[in-house]
Amino acid sequence: MRMVTISSLFPNKNDPKLGIFVKTRLRHFLATYQNIDLEVIAPVPWFPFKHKIFGEYAKYAGVPYQETIDGMTVYHPRYLVLPKIGMYLTPKFMAKAITRTLTKLHRARRVDLIDGHYFYPDGVAICQAAESLDIPFTCTARGTDINLIPQYPKALAMLRTVFDKAAHMMTVCQALKDEMVKLGVPDERVTVLRNGVDLNLFSASDNAKQAQLKAQGQINEKLVLSVGWLIERKGHHLIIEALQNLDNVRLVIAGDGPDLVKLKQLAEQCKVSERVQFLGGVDQPTLNQWMMTADALVLASSREGWANVLLESMASGTPVVATKVWGTPEVVKPESQGELVERNVADIARGIQHVLSKDVDREAVRRYAEQFSWKETCEGMMEIVDTIVKQSARGAIS
Repeated sequence: MRMVTISSLFPNKNDPKLGIFVKTRLRHFLATYQNIDLEVIAPVPWFPFKHKIFGEYAKYAGVPYQETIDGMTVYHPRYLVLPKIGMYLTPKFMAKAITRTLTKLHRARRVDLIDGHYFYPDGVAICQAAESLDIPFTCTARGTDINLIPQYPKALAMLRTVFDKAAHMMTVCQALKDEMVKLGVPDERVTVLRNGVDLNLFSASDNAKQAQLKAQGQINEKLVLSVGWLIERKGHHLIIEALQNLDNVRLVIAGDGPDLVKLKQLAEQCKVSERVQFLGGVDQPTLNQWMMTADALVLASSREGWANVLLESMASGTPVVATKVWGTPEVVKPESQGELVERNVADIARGIQHVLSKDVDREAVRRYAEQFSWKETCEGMMEIVDTIVKQSARGAIS
């Protein structure tokens, strides 16, 4: 079987952490089903300037057209992005970029199925490319593509075409499937395939090991970790403000993003800057070390599909405090020893204090995370793609 995965949310040479959740699912899928021949098309915005004054867009300038990532051949065709005014034009430009590369691959050897990720703009573009070459496609919803984008009527109209023409659709949590059903998608056309956690990459510290790690780092306070892109939606600002109500607590923030200066200024204004440390972007092994050291991880997002960082923290033995949005309550259950909170400073502070005051069994937190392996997800994905390819072959024969 030959598959092509298509998603703009996929790592590249200049941004190895981008869309790592898509790469991780593929890596486990290919390890489980080694008969799958898979390539990746990960389109990137066209941008000619590499200088850092151009911010995040400068990252795209040096991305090669073709590279190999974890043994997968990845193509990066360019598409035009018009900042702030191009929301409804981006799917068209992306479709043209995808179609050029996909056509070359399909002509060289037939592509049996397209595995698409993120419904907008990617899914809309994938739908157009797949239809032009008569290739069946699936699409996986991951968060804002379903819990935010459909609020725009013109975008929703484009999404409805994808809903109608996809061979099947997946979501990473039940909450996103429920929202798709509300939008009119038949229940039987959507399958929940939640993300798993890499239990080998994210090792756990028991209570003794965690104490040793804190001692090595000369950390005498309770250590709270916040992870994610530095933007309002991730809620780092709420955690900084919550520190004002928490004594003897140190906050470490891992992530890059446009709000770095603003968050540092907020820490100064709240008079907690001496208790806030900004790590910048870190790789997963480094993140695991911080998680093994932390007493709690806090995720104060306004929107999430299925937040991988929650399971990564729990796999490290660290309980979580998280806002109860979308798929998060499906992850943070009482037996995880974590706490669900409302998205406001007072309740976030309360949740942190509650978790920090408990006698947490870190080995039990790890055992809870171990039920979220990738095995079930990979099996479910294989059942879906195998059914579609067989149906497509029968249709071609008839």
